[in-house]
Amino acid sequence: MKDNFEDTIKQLENIVNELENDELDLDTSVKKFEKGMELSKKCTKILEDAEKRISILINKDGELQEENFTAEEE
Repeated sequence: MKDNFEDTIKQLENIVNELENDELDLDTSVKKFEKGMELSKKCTKILEDAEKRISILINKDGELQEENFTAEEE
C-alpha cells in the first residue's frame, strides 16, 4: 500500500511529540530521530511528485490552455 502525505505527516508528528516528551532514552531517541528524517524525506518527495503533476489552466485569447505548474522559489 502506497503511503499518502497525510498518513506520513501524522507519523512524523507522533515522532516529534515523543521526542519532545523527554521520556525516551538516548538510543530510542536517536532511532526515532532517524525514522523522523526518513518520513520527512518521504513527505518532501510526495510533495515534489504532486507538484510535477499539477497543471493550471490559463485563459488566453478566450481559450483555455493548459500549462505546467511551477512553484516560485523563495
